[in-house]
Amino acid sequence: MQAIFDARWRTEALAGSREAVAVLAAEAVTPLYRFCFYRVGKDRDLCQDVVQEALLGAIAQLGGYDPDRCGGDIFGWLTGLARNAIRRAMSRRPSATALEAIWLRMDRELLSLYGAVESRPLNDDVLARAETRDMVNATMSQLPGRYGRALEAKYVHNKSVREIAASSGQTEKAVESMLARARKAFRRTFLALSQSLSAEAAY
Repeated sequence: MQAIFDARWRTEALAGSREAVAVLAAEAVTPLYRFCFYRVGKDRDLCQDVVQEALLGAIAQLGGYDPDRCGGDIFGWLTGLARNAIRRAMSRRPSATALEAIWLRMDRELLSLYGAVESRPLNDDVLARAETRDMVNATMSQLPGRYGRALEAKYVHNKSVREIAASSGQTEKAVESMLARARKAFRRTFLALSQSLSAEAAY
């Protein structure tokens, strides 16, 4: 979602442009759903409700979105709204307290891991342990948007570094650097999720 939601888009959206609002819904709904799905215990109906609430909140609070501060990538701002929507939804479900606690702990840990992604690479055998579709999807859903997009382009859509560079307006060297950081972030996130969820299952 990078670069789409720039100052011009924000101005048009705040002026009530239906087209600008439609762009937000079309671009944000899928990544937001992925982000929220595991945080609500894989409850599809609840996830849809949370995403809808987050998007409606985003439309109502567009004045709080600063494209310059966010580098034109609105996803971080949206996930903040989504976390609040999830918290409200889960507060109405007493049985969800443990799950919310896991994700509060994970958010703190993942922030720390992303900050160290350059300096402390993990061994490549991390993914050899208990790799499952759910865990891979959960990991991808929690990555910063730029990392997730880079990995999807390379490994899901099988694009070459040259193709990614051409479509994103970056140099091939910049794309290679981004992919290296994204792979490290994926490994770190996968390990953090595995350890946290395994520890929770042991209780």
